[in-house]
Amino acid sequence: MYPRSSGAFVASLSLCETNATLPSGGRPDTVPPVPKGARNWLTPAAWVAAVTAVLLLVFPVGFPNYDTIYALVWGRELAHGGSPDYGAALPPTPHPLADLLGLVTTPIGDGAVTATMIVAYLSLALCGYLVYRLGSLWFDRWIGAVAAAIVLTRAPFLSNGLRAYVDLPYIALCLGALTIEAKRPRAGWPVLALLALAGLLRPEAWLFSVAYLIYLSLDPEKLNRTKEPEGSLQRPGEPEEPLKRPGKAERAPLGRADTQSVGLIRPTLVRARGALSAPPATLVPLAFAAPLLWLVFDWITTGEPLYSLTGTQETVETLRRQTGALDLVLYGPRRLGEVLQWPGMVGALGGVVLGFAFLRRRSTLGIAAAALALGAFALLAVAGLAIIARYTMLAGAILSIFVAVGLLGWRLLEPDHPWRRRWQLFAGLVLLMLVVWLPNQWDLDSRVDTDLTNQARIENDLTDLVDAGAFEPLCGRIAVPNHRAVPRLAFGLDVEPTQIVSASEEGIPKRGYLVAPASPFVIHNFILDPNDPTQFSPKVPEGFRQVARNESWRVYRRC
Repeated sequence: MYPRSSGAFVASLSLCETNATLPSGGRPDTVPPVPKGARNWLTPAAWVAAVTAVLLLVFPVGFPNYDTIYALVWGRELAHGGSPDYGAALPPTPHPLADLLGLVTTPIGDGAVTATMIVAYLSLALCGYLVYRLGSLWFDRWIGAVAAAIVLTRAPFLSNGLRAYVDLPYIALCLGALTIEAKRPRAGWPVLALLALAGLLRPEAWLFSVAYLIYLSLDPEKLNRTKEPEGSLQRPGEPEEPLKRPGKAERAPLGRADTQSVGLIRPTLVRARGALSAPPATLVPLAFAAPLLWLVFDWITTGEPLYSLTGTQETVETLRRQTGALDLVLYGPRRLGEVLQWPGMVGALGGVVLGFAFLRRRSTLGIAAAALALGAFALLAVAGLAIIARYTMLAGAILSIFVAVGLLGWRLLEPDHPWRRRWQLFAGLVLLMLVVWLPNQWDLDSRVDTDLTNQARIENDLTDLVDAGAFEPLCGRIAVPNHRAVPRLAFGLDVEPTQIVSASEEGIPKRGYLVAPASPFVIHNFILDPNDPTQFSPKVPEGFRQVARNESWRVYRRC
C-alpha cells in the first residue's frame, strides 16, 4: 500500500519546489511576484498540505491513542478548575503541553478528537518536510527528498503518528529547532523556544536545551584564535612550515553550500579550552523553562514535583519493560533497528562514516544532533524509563538523512576523487538491500493500515454505545476488560477516569456496569501491551443483565 505513495510524495515535493521558484517574468501582466517572506512560508505550507493529503488518502483511519485520550480527559478537568484524576489503573505519564491541548479544545466537546487528529497528521507531514529541509541545507535536495521518503514510509513513524502520540509533535519541534540552527548558526532564542515547547512533551529536550546553551557559551573569536589553521600539522618546537592547500584528490569541491573540512580535527575539549564564557543571561531562563514548568505542573496537580518520573518508573516495572544500563546495551540497537530496519542501519552507519570523512563540516551538525538524541535516549533508559522504539524516532529521523547520504553523497565529490567509486559501490550495496527489503517494508506498512482500521473500529463501537445511551442511568462504576478502555469511556461519558475500573486489575463492582468483548476479534486487537495484566473474558456476575450490544462489545448492568 504505502510504497506506492512515496512516488506521489516526491512528486508533490518537486511540484511545491517548482511552483515556489517560478520566475515572475513568466506572466508579468497577470501574475504579480510573490513576496519573499510569503514564499518562505508558502512552500513548506504547500509541501505539508500535499503530504498530509497523501497520508489521508493512503491511511484514512487514525485515532488518538491511550495516552492522548487521557490528555484530553485531563485537559478537560483542568478547564473545569480541578486537578487531573490520576487514580485509575496504569495511567500514562502526563505531558503538560498535551494536557494544554486538551484544555483549549474542551469547549468544542467531541471535536477535540478531530482537532487532535489534525495535529497528528500535520505533525507527521511536518516531520517529513523538516527532514527534507535539513537534508537540503546540509547536502542537496535529492538527499533531502530521499531522507523524507524514508521517514514517511517507516512503520513506527506511521503507526505512532496516526495514533496521535505526542512523540511526533515533539520530533517536529526538535527538527524545527535544528533547521533554524542549520540556516542561522547560533540563532539563540528561536532554537531554545522550540526546544522549550518540545521539553513539555518529552524530557529529552531538556538535555538538548542545556547542550545548546553550552554551545552558545563558547566564544567564536576565542575558538578561532585557539584553532590551528587547516592543514597545519605543526607541533610545538618544530620549525614552521608553509601551509599547502589540499589537492583535488584530497577534498570535494567547495561550492556555496559546501562545508567540507580536511586535515586533522583536534579534540573538542582541547579546541574549546579558554573559549567558554558565561552564557547569555537572557537565554538561561528559556533553556531551563521546560523542566521547571514540568516540575511546577506536577507539584500543583499532585503535590509531588517528581510525579511524572516516579509514575513512569512504576508503569515500566508493572509492564515488565526493558530498562536500565544492561538492557540498553542488549535492546537499544534493536529498538533503533525497528525504526530504520536493517538496510537503513547499514546505510546510516556508512553515511555517517563517509560523511564525516569527506563531507565533514556538512555532516558535523547532523552527526552531533543524532549523537545527542541517542545519548538522551540512553540517559533516560539508565534512569529507569522504558527502552522502546518510539523513543528512538528522533535519532532515526536524523539518521535517515545519512542513509540518503550513503546512497547519494558520492555525487558531492569531484569526478576524479579516489573515494567516489568506492562510495558508489557502497551506495549500490545499500540500494540492493533496500530493494530486497521492499516486500517486508510493504508488509509492515500494510500491517499498520490493518491494525489502525481494526482498532479504530473497536474503539468507535465503544463510542457508539456511549452515544446510544447504553450507560444511562449511570448508577455505579463501569468495569472494562482492561485499562485501555478507561480514558475512551471517561472522555465519552464526561466522568472521572476513576469511575471506570479495569476488571483485570480491580475486579468487577457489585453494582454498576460491565463491558465485555463480543468476539475473539476484539480480544486479539484490543490489547494495549503484551504484558498488560488482562483478563479479557470476565465472568458476568449474578444479577447483571445485558442492556446493549454491538459488533464489538456487550454491556451488562445491575443498578
